[in-house]
Amino acid sequence: MHRICHTYMSLSFQQKNIILAPGRRIYFASDFHLGVPTATASREREKRIVSWLESIRHDAQVIFLVGDIFDFWFEYNRAVPKGFVRLLGKLAELADDGIELVIFTGNHDMWMSGYLTEELGAPIYRNPVSFNITSQTGQKKLLVGHGDGLGPGDHTYKFLKRVFENRFFQWLFRVVHPDVGMWIASEWSKRSRLANVNKGEERFLGADNEWLFQYCREVETSEHHDYYIFGHRHLVLDMHVNAQSKYINLGEWVTQQHYAAFDGNDLQLKKFEPAGLI
Repeated sequence: MHRICHTYMSLSFQQKNIILAPGRRIYFASDFHLGVPTATASREREKRIVSWLESIRHDAQVIFLVGDIFDFWFEYNRAVPKGFVRLLGKLAELADDGIELVIFTGNHDMWMSGYLTEELGAPIYRNPVSFNITSQTGQKKLLVGHGDGLGPGDHTYKFLKRVFENRFFQWLFRVVHPDVGMWIASEWSKRSRLANVNKGEERFLGADNEWLFQYCREVETSEHHDYYIFGHRHLVLDMHVNAQSKYINLGEWVTQQHYAAFDGNDLQLKKFEPAGLI
Protein backbone atom coordinates (compact mmCIF):
# COMPACT_ATOMS: atom_id res chain seq x y z
CA MET A 1 0.00 0.00 0.00
CA HIS A 2 1.35 3.41 -0.94
CA ARG A 3 1.22 5.76 2.03
CA ILE A 4 0.67 9.50 2.13
CA CYS A 5 4.06 11.06 2.84
CA HIS A 6 5.12 14.49 4.01
CA THR A 7 7.26 16.34 1.51
CA TYR A 8 7.73 20.05 2.10
CA MET A 9 6.10 23.27 3.20
CA SER A 10 5.18 25.89 0.62
CA LEU A 11 4.68 29.51 1.47
CA SER A 12 0.95 28.92 1.87
CA PHE A 13 0.10 25.25 2.22
CA GLN A 14 1.39 22.05 3.68
CA GLN A 15 2.22 19.70 0.81
CA LYS A 16 1.54 15.97 0.65
CA ASN A 17 2.15 13.32 -1.99
CA ILE A 18 -0.13 10.42 -2.85
CA ILE A 19 0.82 7.68 -5.31
CA LEU A 20 -2.46 6.27 -6.59
CA ALA A 21 -2.30 2.58 -7.43
CA PRO A 22 -3.83 1.33 -10.72
CA GLY A 23 -7.57 0.75 -10.48
CA ARG A 24 -7.87 2.60 -7.19
CA ARG A 25 -9.74 5.81 -6.41
CA ILE A 26 -9.76 8.62 -3.92
CA TYR A 27 -13.11 9.60 -2.41
CA PHE A 28 -14.25 12.83 -0.76
CA ALA A 29 -17.29 13.63 1.39
CA SER A 30 -18.16 16.43 3.77
CA ASP A 31 -20.73 17.84 6.18
CA PHE A 32 -22.43 14.77 7.61
CA HIS A 33 -23.47 16.86 10.66
CA LEU A 34 -24.21 13.76 12.69
CA GLY A 35 -26.21 14.59 15.80
CA VAL A 36 -28.84 16.89 14.26
CA PRO A 37 -31.68 17.58 13.93
CA THR A 38 -32.82 14.59 16.03
CA ALA A 39 -31.23 11.39 17.25
CA THR A 40 -33.51 9.34 14.98
CA ALA A 41 -32.78 11.37 11.84
CA SER A 42 -29.07 11.37 12.62
CA ARG A 43 -29.01 7.60 13.05
CA GLU A 44 -30.72 7.04 9.71
CA ARG A 45 -28.19 9.36 8.08
CA GLU A 46 -25.37 7.51 9.81
CA LYS A 47 -26.62 4.21 8.39
CA ARG A 48 -26.70 5.78 4.93
CA ILE A 49 -23.11 6.99 5.31
CA VAL A 50 -21.99 3.55 6.45
CA SER A 51 -23.73 2.05 3.42
CA TRP A 52 -21.87 4.49 1.16
CA LEU A 53 -18.53 3.62 2.76
CA GLU A 54 -19.22 -0.06 2.22
CA SER A 55 -20.11 0.59 -1.43
CA ILE A 56 -16.74 2.21 -2.19
CA ARG A 57 -14.43 -0.05 -0.20
CA HIS A 58 -13.69 -2.28 -3.22
CA ASP A 59 -11.62 0.39 -4.99
CA ALA A 60 -10.96 3.08 -2.36
CA GLN A 61 -7.31 3.81 -1.61
CA VAL A 62 -7.88 7.04 0.32
CA ILE A 63 -11.08 8.48 1.81
CA PHE A 64 -11.16 12.17 2.69
CA LEU A 65 -13.71 13.34 5.26
CA VAL A 66 -13.67 17.07 4.73
CA GLY A 67 -15.04 18.54 7.96
CA ASP A 68 -18.26 18.79 9.98
CA ILE A 69 -18.48 15.02 10.26
CA PHE A 70 -20.20 15.68 13.58
CA ASP A 71 -22.44 18.62 14.35
CA PHE A 72 -20.52 18.88 17.61
CA TRP A 73 -17.37 17.17 18.82
CA PHE A 74 -15.14 17.89 21.80
CA GLU A 75 -12.44 15.62 23.18
CA TYR A 76 -11.83 15.64 26.89
CA ASN A 77 -8.74 13.87 28.22
CA ARG A 78 -10.71 10.70 28.95
CA ALA A 79 -14.07 11.24 27.25
CA VAL A 80 -15.54 11.82 23.79
CA PRO A 81 -19.18 12.39 22.76
CA LYS A 82 -21.50 9.42 22.97
CA GLY A 83 -22.92 7.84 19.83
CA PHE A 84 -21.80 7.45 16.21
CA VAL A 85 -20.65 3.87 16.85
CA ARG A 86 -21.77 2.67 13.41
CA LEU A 87 -19.67 5.23 11.59
CA LEU A 88 -16.65 4.88 13.86
CA GLY A 89 -16.83 1.10 13.64
CA LYS A 90 -16.98 1.17 9.84
CA LEU A 91 -14.06 3.62 9.64
CA ALA A 92 -12.02 1.37 11.92
CA GLU A 93 -12.85 -1.60 9.72
CA LEU A 94 -11.74 0.24 6.57
CA ALA A 95 -8.55 1.46 8.25
CA ASP A 96 -7.75 -2.09 9.38
CA ASP A 97 -8.17 -3.20 5.75
CA GLY A 98 -5.47 -0.73 4.67
CA ILE A 99 -7.66 2.08 3.32
CA GLU A 100 -6.21 5.44 4.30
CA LEU A 101 -8.43 7.96 6.02
CA VAL A 102 -7.75 11.70 5.98
CA ILE A 103 -9.84 13.96 8.21
CA PHE A 104 -10.29 17.72 8.19
CA THR A 105 -11.90 19.60 11.02
CA GLY A 106 -14.85 21.86 10.27
CA ASN A 107 -16.42 24.71 12.15
CA HIS A 108 -18.68 22.28 14.05
CA ASP A 109 -16.03 19.73 15.00
CA MET A 110 -12.90 21.88 15.25
CA TRP A 111 -12.16 20.52 18.74
CA MET A 112 -10.88 17.19 17.48
CA SER A 113 -7.60 16.20 19.07
CA GLY A 114 -5.77 12.88 18.96
CA TYR A 115 -8.57 10.34 19.45
CA LEU A 116 -9.34 9.56 15.80
CA THR A 117 -5.66 9.57 14.90
CA GLU A 118 -4.95 7.05 17.65
CA GLU A 119 -7.91 4.82 16.79
CA LEU A 120 -7.92 5.10 12.99
CA GLY A 121 -4.42 6.23 12.07
CA ALA A 122 -6.02 9.21 10.34
CA PRO A 123 -4.17 12.54 10.24
CA ILE A 124 -6.25 15.52 11.35
CA TYR A 125 -5.86 18.76 9.38
CA ARG A 126 -7.21 22.15 10.42
CA ASN A 127 -6.21 24.16 7.35
CA PRO A 128 -6.22 23.50 3.59
CA VAL A 129 -3.56 21.08 2.40
CA SER A 130 -2.16 20.70 -1.11
CA PHE A 131 -1.99 17.10 -2.39
CA ASN A 132 0.12 16.01 -5.36
CA ILE A 133 -1.54 12.90 -6.80
CA THR A 134 0.62 10.72 -9.04
CA SER A 135 -1.03 7.96 -11.08
CA GLN A 136 -0.49 6.04 -14.31
CA THR A 137 -2.10 8.91 -16.22
CA GLY A 138 0.18 11.61 -14.82
CA GLN A 139 0.04 14.05 -11.93
CA LYS A 140 -2.72 16.30 -10.58
CA LYS A 141 -2.63 18.83 -7.78
CA LEU A 142 -5.56 19.17 -5.38
CA LEU A 143 -6.15 21.73 -2.63
CA VAL A 144 -8.45 20.26 0.03
CA GLY A 145 -9.99 21.88 3.09
CA HIS A 146 -13.29 22.37 4.88
CA GLY A 147 -13.58 25.98 3.75
CA ASP A 148 -14.69 27.82 6.89
CA GLY A 149 -13.11 31.22 7.42
CA LEU A 150 -11.56 31.40 3.94
CA GLY A 151 -11.94 34.16 1.39
CA PRO A 152 -13.34 37.66 1.88
CA GLY A 153 -16.19 38.52 4.24
CA ASP A 154 -17.78 36.56 7.12
CA HIS A 155 -15.83 38.62 9.64
CA THR A 156 -18.07 37.69 12.59
CA TYR A 157 -17.42 33.98 12.12
CA LYS A 158 -13.69 34.55 11.62
CA PHE A 159 -13.59 36.35 14.97
CA LEU A 160 -15.54 33.54 16.68
CA LYS A 161 -13.23 30.94 15.14
CA ARG A 162 -10.21 32.66 16.66
CA VAL A 163 -11.97 32.59 20.04
CA PHE A 164 -12.96 28.93 19.78
CA GLU A 165 -9.46 27.91 18.70
CA ASN A 166 -7.87 29.79 21.60
CA ARG A 167 -6.25 27.33 24.02
CA PHE A 168 -7.37 29.28 27.09
CA PHE A 169 -10.99 29.18 25.92
CA GLN A 170 -10.69 25.45 25.29
CA TRP A 171 -9.21 24.96 28.77
CA LEU A 172 -12.17 26.84 30.30
CA PHE A 173 -14.59 24.59 28.45
CA ARG A 174 -12.65 21.48 29.44
CA VAL A 175 -12.93 22.18 33.18
CA VAL A 176 -16.72 22.24 32.92
CA HIS A 177 -18.32 18.85 33.62
CA PRO A 178 -18.83 17.00 30.30
CA ASP A 179 -22.59 16.68 30.87
CA VAL A 180 -22.86 20.46 31.15
CA GLY A 181 -20.33 21.17 28.43
CA MET A 182 -22.00 18.84 25.94
CA TRP A 183 -25.42 20.39 26.62
CA ILE A 184 -24.13 23.94 26.16
CA ALA A 185 -22.30 23.05 22.96
CA SER A 186 -25.28 21.15 21.56
CA GLU A 187 -27.59 24.11 22.10
CA TRP A 188 -25.07 26.52 20.60
CA SER A 189 -24.53 24.25 17.61
CA LYS A 190 -28.25 24.06 16.85
CA ARG A 191 -28.74 27.80 17.16
CA SER A 192 -25.71 28.53 15.03
CA ARG A 193 -26.91 26.21 12.29
CA LEU A 194 -30.37 27.79 12.25
CA ALA A 195 -28.79 31.24 12.12
CA ASN A 196 -26.69 30.23 9.12
CA VAL A 197 -29.75 28.98 7.27
CA ASN A 198 -31.59 32.22 8.00
CA LYS A 199 -28.65 34.17 6.56
CA GLY A 200 -29.07 32.26 3.29
CA GLU A 201 -26.01 30.05 3.66
CA GLU A 202 -27.46 27.41 1.37
CA ARG A 203 -28.34 29.82 -1.46
CA PHE A 204 -25.89 30.20 -4.33
CA LEU A 205 -24.64 33.77 -4.19
CA GLY A 206 -23.19 34.03 -7.69
CA ALA A 207 -19.58 33.67 -8.76
CA ASP A 208 -18.62 37.17 -7.67
CA ASN A 209 -20.01 36.68 -4.15
CA GLU A 210 -19.15 33.06 -3.38
CA TRP A 211 -16.31 33.51 -0.89
CA LEU A 212 -14.74 30.11 -1.46
CA PHE A 213 -14.79 30.54 -5.22
CA GLN A 214 -13.07 33.92 -4.83
CA TYR A 215 -10.54 32.26 -2.51
CA CYS A 216 -9.77 29.65 -5.18
CA ARG A 217 -9.28 32.37 -7.77
CA GLU A 218 -6.87 34.18 -5.49
CA VAL A 219 -4.82 31.06 -4.74
CA GLU A 220 -4.72 30.14 -8.41
CA THR A 221 -2.94 33.38 -9.28
CA SER A 222 0.10 32.26 -7.27
CA GLU A 223 -0.09 28.44 -7.10
CA HIS A 224 -1.88 26.26 -9.63
CA HIS A 225 -4.20 23.45 -8.54
CA ASP A 226 -6.21 21.27 -10.87
CA TYR A 227 -9.00 20.94 -8.32
CA TYR A 228 -10.05 22.90 -5.24
CA ILE A 229 -12.19 20.66 -3.02
CA PHE A 230 -14.15 22.12 -0.13
CA GLY A 231 -17.28 21.61 1.94
CA HIS A 232 -18.93 24.02 4.38
CA ARG A 233 -21.25 25.77 1.91
CA HIS A 234 -23.82 22.94 1.86
CA LEU A 235 -24.09 23.39 -1.90
CA VAL A 236 -23.02 20.97 -4.63
CA LEU A 237 -20.88 23.11 -6.93
CA ASP A 238 -18.67 22.39 -9.93
CA MET A 239 -17.21 25.66 -11.23
CA HIS A 240 -14.30 26.54 -13.50
CA VAL A 241 -11.68 28.69 -11.77
CA ASN A 242 -10.00 28.91 -15.16
CA ALA A 243 -9.61 26.64 -18.17
CA GLN A 244 -7.28 24.27 -16.28
CA SER A 245 -8.75 24.43 -12.78
CA LYS A 246 -12.05 23.64 -11.04
CA TYR A 247 -13.67 24.50 -7.72
CA ILE A 248 -15.67 21.58 -6.31
CA ASN A 249 -17.99 21.88 -3.32
CA LEU A 250 -19.13 18.57 -1.87
CA GLY A 251 -22.51 19.65 -0.48
CA GLU A 252 -23.90 17.99 2.65
CA TRP A 253 -25.61 14.82 3.80
CA VAL A 254 -28.50 16.20 5.86
CA THR A 255 -30.72 16.64 2.79
CA GLN A 256 -28.37 15.38 0.05
CA GLN A 257 -25.88 12.54 -0.29
CA HIS A 258 -23.19 13.80 -2.63
CA TYR A 259 -19.53 12.86 -2.78
CA ALA A 260 -16.61 13.08 -5.19
CA ALA A 261 -14.56 10.30 -6.76
CA PHE A 262 -11.11 10.85 -8.28
CA ASP A 263 -9.41 8.23 -10.48
CA GLY A 264 -6.09 10.06 -10.89
CA ASN A 265 -7.23 12.00 -13.93
CA ASP A 266 -10.86 13.12 -13.57
CA LEU A 267 -12.83 14.10 -10.50
CA GLN A 268 -16.58 13.52 -10.60
CA LEU A 269 -19.36 14.60 -8.25
CA LYS A 270 -21.86 11.83 -7.60
CA LYS A 271 -25.02 11.29 -5.60
CA PHE A 272 -25.25 8.19 -3.43
CA GLU A 273 -28.43 6.22 -4.05
CA PRO A 274 -28.48 3.35 -1.52
CA ALA A 275 -30.00 0.10 -2.65
CA GLY A 276 -30.30 -0.91 0.99
CA LEU A 277 -28.89 0.20 4.30
CA ILE A 278 -26.07 -1.69 6.02
